[in-house]
Amino acid sequence: MSGAFRTATGGRIDRARPVRFTFDGRVLTGYEGDTLASALLANGVHLVGRSFKYHRPRGIVAAGSEEPNALVRVGVSENRCTPNLRATGVEIYEGLVAESQNRFPSLAFDVGALNDFVSPLLPAGFYYKTFMWPTWGWHRWYEPAVRAMARLGRAPGAADLDAYAQLYAHCDVLVVGAGPAGLAAALAAAEGGARVLLCDEQAEFGGSLLDSNEATPQGQASLAWMAEAVTTLVRNPRVTMLTRTTAFGMFAQNFVALCERVTDHLAMPDAALPRERLWQVRAAQIVLATGAIERPLVFPGNDRPGIMLAGAALNYLRRYGVRTGTRAVVATSGDAAYEVAIDLATAGVAIAAIADTRQDPPARLVARARDAGINVRPGTVVANTVGRLRVSGATLASRDGGGSGRGQRVNCDLLLMSGGHTPSVHLFSQARGALRFAPALGAFVPDGDDGAVVAAGACRGVFGTEAAMQDGRDAGTIAAMRAVQPSLVPPRRAPLALPDETAAAAAPVSANGRAFVDFQNDVTSKDVELAVREGFVSVEHVKRYTTTGMATDQGKTSNINALGLVAQARGTAVPQVGLTTFRMPYTPVTFGALAGPARGALFDPVRKTPLHAWAAGQGAVFEDVSLWKRARYFPLAGETMAQAVARECRAVRGTAGIFDASTLGKIEVVGPDAAVFLERMYVNGFQKLAPGRARYGVLLREDGFISDDGVIGRISVDKFHVTTTTGGAPRVLAMMEDYLQTEWPDLRVWLTSTTEEWAVIAVQGPRARDIIAPLVESIDLSPGGLPHMGVAIGCTLGVPLRLFRVSFTGELGFELNVPADYAQSVFDAVWARGAPLGLVAYGTETMHVLRAEKGYIIVGQETDGTVTPDDVGLGSAVNTRKPDFVGKRSLARAAMQDPSRKQLVGLLTEQPRIVLDEGAQIVADPASRKSLGHVTSAYESATLNRSIALAMVAGGRARIGETLQVPMQGRTVPVRVVAPVFYDPAGERLNG
Repeated sequence: MSGAFRTATGGRIDRARPVRFTFDGRVLTGYEGDTLASALLANGVHLVGRSFKYHRPRGIVAAGSEEPNALVRVGVSENRCTPNLRATGVEIYEGLVAESQNRFPSLAFDVGALNDFVSPLLPAGFYYKTFMWPTWGWHRWYEPAVRAMARLGRAPGAADLDAYAQLYAHCDVLVVGAGPAGLAAALAAAEGGARVLLCDEQAEFGGSLLDSNEATPQGQASLAWMAEAVTTLVRNPRVTMLTRTTAFGMFAQNFVALCERVTDHLAMPDAALPRERLWQVRAAQIVLATGAIERPLVFPGNDRPGIMLAGAALNYLRRYGVRTGTRAVVATSGDAAYEVAIDLATAGVAIAAIADTRQDPPARLVARARDAGINVRPGTVVANTVGRLRVSGATLASRDGGGSGRGQRVNCDLLLMSGGHTPSVHLFSQARGALRFAPALGAFVPDGDDGAVVAAGACRGVFGTEAAMQDGRDAGTIAAMRAVQPSLVPPRRAPLALPDETAAAAAPVSANGRAFVDFQNDVTSKDVELAVREGFVSVEHVKRYTTTGMATDQGKTSNINALGLVAQARGTAVPQVGLTTFRMPYTPVTFGALAGPARGALFDPVRKTPLHAWAAGQGAVFEDVSLWKRARYFPLAGETMAQAVARECRAVRGTAGIFDASTLGKIEVVGPDAAVFLERMYVNGFQKLAPGRARYGVLLREDGFISDDGVIGRISVDKFHVTTTTGGAPRVLAMMEDYLQTEWPDLRVWLTSTTEEWAVIAVQGPRARDIIAPLVESIDLSPGGLPHMGVAIGCTLGVPLRLFRVSFTGELGFELNVPADYAQSVFDAVWARGAPLGLVAYGTETMHVLRAEKGYIIVGQETDGTVTPDDVGLGSAVNTRKPDFVGKRSLARAAMQDPSRKQLVGLLTEQPRIVLDEGAQIVADPASRKSLGHVTSAYESATLNRSIALAMVAGGRARIGETLQVPMQGRTVPVRVVAPVFYDPAGERLNG
């Protein structure tokens, strides 16, 4: 047996397969097909948690993803557990272990409930007003205490052992929700020839049909129609069907994120299966059949365990065979709760009364209820409730008396509330769909469709099985026509015609107790009224001040009631109050699903060049540069970094050095308009650049500031080899793609990332030509044959070669670009040839020193996002004669040409052995606090036998010859401002 509250028959559970599970250490039994919520209720367990702020006892309120209270932690170990799961969505399996949250030492006795006794001191916004003294103590005293008392589940303390998958999918029509409207829409769309993807968050398709006893228009039982519809869809090869899958976010251009729970319901899942799968779907058309959510009523004491939504009680009865109580009071402001009361009475639940806030409820409903022996009390509200860990009674009072007064006490262990239904428009709103207020429903509904997203069924205000099916069929037909036969596109769907009459005003709330609006965050009606009195008239401000609608249920059960209270407090109508933003995710999504395989080594992959192993074998010390591991220096036995770098620098200047530059970004720009494209992207001119030549290119953002730089070689008339900084490769490619697709789609250009296709072996130094000459085929390496900034195509050792004569050291230099697979063999040949001649391997630290001696900048070190080409001495690279390039207009602004801007200069310390701190500020004199700039690079130069530095200084070029001061820890260092080129200013050594 699975609990005393289980009916003898009925429901969609498998009574032949009992399931044992544990809740807070207590072993209980349910049946296969139960949710944790239904199994707990079957065992008479209503108390499932404590509220966030006051730690009040809380019970199960709903039956679906709108549940605000029943949050549990599921799992048996720290590396296989998940906090904050809704018990209404957790399917039980043999051995499931669940525990309640936010309580100590136990659920029944929680010391945090002391907060409830001091609740008058903790009104809305109390943290804004209270935690202002002492000014130094908030984070030390208040914050830890509040965080300890007000929290949800405890995060796991160990790494997640489960696997998660991600995939992309495309379809003609995506149908979200598989209730009567969703199934009908999917059938119609499939019949229209569309490729359909149908998803539903529940374990079984059918939605409201699963607990409906209505018949279809053809007289067929709703469950029979549902089974036939599902079978038809399963057999259609154009239809993909996903259960346990939540559409949690809508993005631009009909891009929808779905989270599929693949194995959470299994006791022993297949190790080859992921726990969850993230679907990223692009659909031509979307049909939203997301249903509606029953609204709770706002009355004093409406949060006690045993108080739940009427529709939820019906769901538990019909779908799971669970009576949620023995004696019930039904409080309602609409028609739907009457059917609930009659069904529960038939199932053996005593209905003490139906308290209908309306003075004149429909006579036919009243007659049916009274025929079933139920006392119907029109014009009646719940004035208060009693009970500590579960409701034990309700005070019913006349609505005409404002809900106050003595009223009548009615004993009950179940109180069901029904305040109407709110169409679930979260996803429609995220898709930028327009909403309008429907007074007859007291809620917002979609205002037509936007041509790409169509709402159907209850989520657009169409209620009843027959009406929802027809509305779904219409929506599916329209979506399929738009997706498959665009030439026959029907007109957009007009907004749903709803009655004009205004819904009954919300029942007044008694002042004799707290009436909760947001159950999870403990927001009361008085909190909302207080926020309005204190000047928060914007609904978004009220939301943040009170935190209503900010809980993990995203305001599903609280938003409309909160809007009504704000309207009441302001003396206006709900449409004038407006609506808060429906943010994703619709329901919480695990970090694992979002991360997918991108964790551990795959979260931050260690990218190594093809020559990494050789460098490691030489004892290189590596550093992280963007995504790559790069050799920083190659120490000999007993050498410090400074000694190794000095030796490497002397070797490059005296003989030659070899450097792995494979990490440079590389982009192939190809097409008849390739030169035009680069001319528009970069500040330099490229249309007149001859094949076989290269040019240093500077790339700006729209604001005129330097974004990246690199050497660009013209391989042929329609092909360019573009290099970028190591960290800039993805950014530059994305920027190029953006402009090509949005600004200049007429250009015939194709972009391909080749960063990992080409390995780059840089040989720099006076003997560089001698070292590589015997290894290079079909290329004239003489100064006339391959001048500085020349590019040649040939071979080396039979391997394809793009040879650039470029230098980032100021010495004669060559960069051998070879296919990555052949990098090591070519490198070995160069090393074998050069080592006897004095060739040394050098790393990034040496590269930095050598380039600084020449005054060469590094983007991201000399630049900080506010630097123009002229600021760093590259004004001559800007081709102002071009009609346009990215950032040109910004460079023309007066502020960009101000001579007092920070400019690149060199600094020499009076004491040559003092190396300045990078980032140190620069002032005019030791007493000054006004910064003139900062040090961008500082090194000990073995070539110059002294320290050098580069800096950005206000009006720097005009200050050359001046002495400035650099405050450093414990001292101020005098520096002389000099030109930024310290070594070979005439550039004679570039020719060897």
